[in-house]
Amino acid sequence: MMPKAIEAEIKRRKSLSYTREFVSNEDGSWFARVLEFAGCMTQASTQIEAITMLDEAIDLWLRAKLEDGDAIPEPIVASGYSGKFLVRTPRSLHRDIVRRAESEGVSLNAWVTATLARSVKE
Repeated sequence: MMPKAIEAEIKRRKSLSYTREFVSNEDGSWFARVLEFAGCMTQASTQIEAITMLDEAIDLWLRAKLEDGDAIPEPIVASGYSGKFLVRTPRSLHRDIVRRAESEGVSLNAWVTATLARSVKE
């Protein structure tokens, strides 16, 4: 594949709903992986870092597979779940979570995802 085609395919694949798993370790660090991508995993000291590092691991994993001409699995279908939902919050809460995400250097979406994932695991 040509470099531009590889970049386009990475972007396309990253827009699909692959299954990302985040697991809190006993020492407080986080393990993260993409279930469909064998060997695509990372570990970080915080969940926010794990989200960022997993995104980088996905880029590297996809690039290696595409450059080698290897097959890339399709996402596991989660019928009825789009991965998107709308939540209405008071303006003050919206402000507070935006500030928190900014202070941690991540997007609002990444911060909310990490916080929800942590809450579900408890």
